[in-house]
Amino acid sequence: MNEQQPYVPFRPVPRDFPGHMMPASVPSGLQLQLSRSRIVEGMEEEFDQWMTMLNSRYDECVETLPAERAVFEASFRHEEADGSTWIYHLSLMGEDGSGLDESNPVDAAHADYNQRVKERGWEELIPKFMLTPAHLRDAMVHWGRTGTEPS
Repeated sequence: MNEQQPYVPFRPVPRDFPGHMMPASVPSGLQLQLSRSRIVEGMEEEFDQWMTMLNSRYDECVETLPAERAVFEASFRHEEADGSTWIYHLSLMGEDGSGLDESNPVDAAHADYNQRVKERGWEELIPKFMLTPAHLRDAMVHWGRTGTEPS
């Protein structure tokens, strides 16, 4: 950590946190989330390996989306002024999504990195607005509800 800058605290929500209320711009049945967690100090290189693994197994990751009802997911790396490294995860999911299925090899590898590399839990930022063209919004709502492409 950088002694010159104030320490950035990590305040994860409780495991049973139901999620924030969605703004009117998020279609009913979908959950928009921006979450962040601190990377364990000294595990920054392992974090990069985790993201490399996900990128190299992209097609396997895509195969998990229907069960999760994941419309999209994106992860970011950020370094705070105090020198701490954070992962930010942005997602739009159907409310009936299953989450990780650790019987699936790519999900098991993802969960293993998650356990080792980042602090336990997530801070959840409060969604306020989402803007999407109508044709994409319709497709997102359909996917979030069914995990299938519109016909």
